[in-house]
Amino acid sequence: MDRSGFVKLSLIAFGLVILSFFVRGFSQLALGRDIAEMLQAPFAIIGFALLVYLFVRATLDATGLWAVKNPDSEKDA
Repeated sequence: MDRSGFVKLSLIAFGLVILSFFVRGFSQLALGRDIAEMLQAPFAIIGFALLVYLFVRATLDATGLWAVKNPDSEKDA
């Protein structure tokens, strides 16, 4: 994975978490609280799991165990 892919995944993850709040809010108005929570859950879980993965990946990159490729450095070489 390169840095641009990392940024894209982080935007998708944050988008999913924010989308889960919108889904819950609007579906709670129309369908009730229990159904709203069931509709929200997949978006929230997938978004949160992506954020956890990206955090672990960034930590491993910072420690030097699993580097995230930088496409700018490959062009210079």
